[in-house]
Amino acid sequence: MISRIERGLTIPSVEILMKLAGVFNKSINYFVEEVTTTHEVVFTSPGHRDKTVYDDEHNMHTESFTSGLRDPQFMSFFCTVQKGGTSGVQNMYHPGDELIYVLEGQLRVNIAGETQILNPGDSLCFKSHLPHRWDNVGEEDAKVIWTLSPFTTI
Repeated sequence: MISRIERGLTIPSVEILMKLAGVFNKSINYFVEEVTTTHEVVFTSPGHRDKTVYDDEHNMHTESFTSGLRDPQFMSFFCTVQKGGTSGVQNMYHPGDELIYVLEGQLRVNIAGETQILNPGDSLCFKSHLPHRWDNVGEEDAKVIWTLSPFTTI
């Protein structure tokens, strides 16, 4: 079957893709992504990363370190959380794990009712299924490296 798929003689069913993904320890996306737009090695430099701006809700700008990586098992971002920026009043929760590392500024993170104040050099790692939210409580923009696994949105 694999030989027939490789030679373009047949198109695999979702069931076959799931079996192949399990055998090769990959996600189904690995087999259906556009190879021309994803890579197994991605180098980025400042000013050339994919950017997202969350001004209305979060007052946060993100630059992806992992955009363009083929079948990523995690996503990592350089985030600038503007002074007074917040994730909102409501807690969020989702599958996976998160790692927050503060480079500059100060971030208050509440996880399941417990509050942590993160200063430069501090990190916080937690299970994302716990209800959580964050606020920039410092006097300046916070510069943060934010890593999520598996990929979810911030």
